[in-house]
Amino acid sequence: MAEVHHMRHGSNAGQPITRRDGVLKVTGAARYAADNHPQGMLYAVIAAARIARGRVAALDVAAAQAHPGVVEVMTAANRPPLAVHPDDKSVPFSFRMDLLQDDRVRYAGQPVAVVIAETLEAATEGAALLAPRYRAEPVEVTLDAPGAFVTEVVGVGVPGEQHYGDLAAGLAAAARRIEATYETPTQFHNAMEPHGVVASWDGDALSLDMPTQGFALTQMRLAALFGIRAEDIHIRSPFIGGGFGSKLLSGPQVLGVLAARLIGRPVKLVLTRAQMYGPVTHRAPTRQTLRLGAAPDGALTAVHHHVRTVTSRFDDFLEPAAGVSHTLYAAPAIATTYEALRLDIGTPGFMRAPGEASGSLALEGAIDELAAACGMDPLEFRLRNYAEVEPISGKPFSSKALRECYAQGAARFGWSGRPLTSRSLRDADGKLVGWGLGTATFPALMFQAEARAVIRRDGTGVVETGAHDMGQGAWTAFAQIAAESLGLDVGQVEFRSGSSDLPNAGIAGGSAHTATVGSAIQAAGEQAVARLAELAVADPRSPLFGADNIGVVARDGRLVRWDDGSRSESFAEILDRAGLEMVEGRGSAAADADAAERYAMHAHGAVFAEVKVDPELGQIRVTRLVGAFAAGRIINPRLVKSQYYGGMIWGVSFALHERATLDRRTGRVMNADLAEYHMPVNADIPSVEAILVDEEDPHVNALGVKGVGEIGITGSAGAVANAVWHATGVRVRRFPIAMEELLG
Repeated sequence: MAEVHHMRHGSNAGQPITRRDGVLKVTGAARYAADNHPQGMLYAVIAAARIARGRVAALDVAAAQAHPGVVEVMTAANRPPLAVHPDDKSVPFSFRMDLLQDDRVRYAGQPVAVVIAETLEAATEGAALLAPRYRAEPVEVTLDAPGAFVTEVVGVGVPGEQHYGDLAAGLAAAARRIEATYETPTQFHNAMEPHGVVASWDGDALSLDMPTQGFALTQMRLAALFGIRAEDIHIRSPFIGGGFGSKLLSGPQVLGVLAARLIGRPVKLVLTRAQMYGPVTHRAPTRQTLRLGAAPDGALTAVHHHVRTVTSRFDDFLEPAAGVSHTLYAAPAIATTYEALRLDIGTPGFMRAPGEASGSLALEGAIDELAAACGMDPLEFRLRNYAEVEPISGKPFSSKALRECYAQGAARFGWSGRPLTSRSLRDADGKLVGWGLGTATFPALMFQAEARAVIRRDGTGVVETGAHDMGQGAWTAFAQIAAESLGLDVGQVEFRSGSSDLPNAGIAGGSAHTATVGSAIQAAGEQAVARLAELAVADPRSPLFGADNIGVVARDGRLVRWDDGSRSESFAEILDRAGLEMVEGRGSAAADADAAERYAMHAHGAVFAEVKVDPELGQIRVTRLVGAFAAGRIINPRLVKSQYYGGMIWGVSFALHERATLDRRTGRVMNADLAEYHMPVNADIPSVEAILVDEEDPHVNALGVKGVGEIGITGSAGAVANAVWHATGVRVRRFPIAMEELLG
C-alpha cells in the first residue's frame, strides 16, 4: 500500500469561515421539520393534563368530534396498538413515555388526548372542547417533600457515592472550614424550535421530518414501539432549531406518529410553547451542601459535595451535580454523595452541561467562600489548589492548559486591580461594582460514528454522514474537516448530512459531536486518498510511479510526492487515466478505551465577570464577561467563539434569571411561557469576550478536538454569583439571585 502523509492545520480546518447554512437561515430558505406539508396532511394538537397526579375521569370526545374540521380524537380507548409498552426500556438509552396507554396522570402537562383536524385552528379548538375532568390526588413537587432515598446511580451510570482519602480526618485537620448549602432551580428547555414531527406511513414504512439529536437512537426506539424494522424508518432532520439535550430521545412527537397510523394520512404535530414545560425533560432542581476544609496556607484538606435532587415517580434520571468536584481542585480527601426524591413531575433529563452546570455553580461559590475565610484572593486560592492530576482518580490529564486560561483571562479582565474585600468598588453613579471568577470544565467525550468520503473524477469530493446541526455550525466544521482530509478546498467538497439513510453519526450531545463525527470523516477522507494513491504509485504513466515507499501527500486537489514537490498529479488525472468515476473511503470513530483508562480528558477554562448593583434597589447588571478556554484543536474559531458566547450567556441566565415555579397545590408550572420564564435579552449582556487558549492534546482523539458547546456555562454562573458577593458583601446561595436577597 502506498504511504500517504496527512496534512494537518491546513487552509481549511482552523479557519474562521462563515457558516455554510447562514444564508439559508437568514433568508428563510432553511427547511425545518414543521415546514414540511405533504399532500393530504392533517394537524394534531395535544390536550395536556391540568393536574399532576390522578386519573382522567372523563373527556367530552363527542363535543370535540362535532367541531367543524375535526377528523378524529385519539385517546387511550382508540390509540393504535404498540408492540411494547411505552414504559419499556429495553432499548438502550431510553426513557419511559406517555403515549395514552391508560387514564393515569403522572405530571402536569402530560398528554391525555390528541385531536386531529384539517387545520391547526380546528385541532386547537377541538382540544379545548374535550374539557377533561379528573380525579386528582395529592401531589409533591418540591425539594422539601418527604421520602428521600439514597441513590446508587446518577446521570448515565455514574456511581451515586464516591470516596477518595479520609474525609473526616481531612476536615478535622483543617484550620479553616466552611459548610454551605446552595440551591439551583428547575429549568426547562426552551429551544427556539419546539418539538414536532411530520409523520407519514406507507404500510410499515415510516417517513418522518423531525428534529432529533440521534437518528439511530430514534429509529431503534420507534422500531421497538411499532414492531417494525429500524431500516424502514427514514428520518429527515437537516436543520434543528436548538436541542440542548431535549431532542436526544423520542418524546411526545411519537403521538404524531400514532395519529398518522390511526388516521392513515400524514400528520403534523408541533408542541406549543407551554407544552415545552413537562413532557420533553428538564433540568432538575438541586440542594447542594459543600463541606470544605483548608490548611493555614490555603491548601484544601477535604471536599465533601452532597446533592439532594429529584426524579419522577415513574423513571430515573438524577442530575449528577457533584461530579465536578471529582476533577477541579486537588485535595487529599474527596467524597461525593447523593439523595433523591420521587416527585409528581415529568422525568428530568439532559440539559446543556447536565450536572456540571448546577454543580459548578455550587462548587465555585463554596471555593470563593473558603478563599475569603482564608483571606486569599480567589484566583490565588484556585492556583494554590491547582490539580496536576485528576484528584478523584489520580490519572494524568491528557492535556490541561487551565493555568494559561487563568493567566490570559485575568490579564485581559484586569483582575490584578481587584480589591480583596467586598463593597470596595463603586462607579461614578454610585453603583456597587464586583468582580468574580469561576473555573470552567467539561469532560472531553467520544461516542461512535461512521462516514463515507468520495473523490470524484472531476476532482471534487463528497462526504456523507448522518450528523446533526443544532445551530452550532456542524455543517461548516465538518465540511472543513472533510476538505482537509481530502486535500481539497472547502468549496470543492459537497457535504451531505441530516438524514438517517446516511452513515450513522451517533448522537449530537455531550459536546462530543465534532470530535466523534469529525474523526470518522477524517478517517474516511484518508482512506479515499490512500486508494487514490494506490492507483498513482502503481501506474508507470504517473509521475508518482514507485513512490509507495517514499509516500505522497494530498494537497490542493493533487497528490504530491513527499520528498519532491515538483512531482505531482491531480486527482482528476489519476482517475481519468484509471477509467474510474470515483474512489471511496469509509471511516469510523469511537472512544479509545485504552487512552480513557490512562488519562483524564477534560476541557478547561476561566470566566471573569463584572457586575454592578444598585445599592438601593438591589438591581444587578452584568457589565463584562471575559472567558478564556482551552479545548484542544480548534476547527473553526468563529464557530467556537459563538459556542462560548452562548454558554456564557446561559451562565448569566442561570445565575440571575432562569427559574420555573411549580404550584405546590396542583403541580403545574406557573410560568410556562417566555414572558414569565425569564431569560437574558441583549440589554442584559453588554460585553462578552472569549479567548481561545492554545492547547494540543495527542491522546483525546485523532483530531485532538475537545467539545466546546457546554463548557461556557460551567464557569460563568459561578463567576457572576461571586461578583455579586464582591459587590455587595451578601453571599446568596439560592438561584437565580433575587434582588430582595440583597436588600434584606
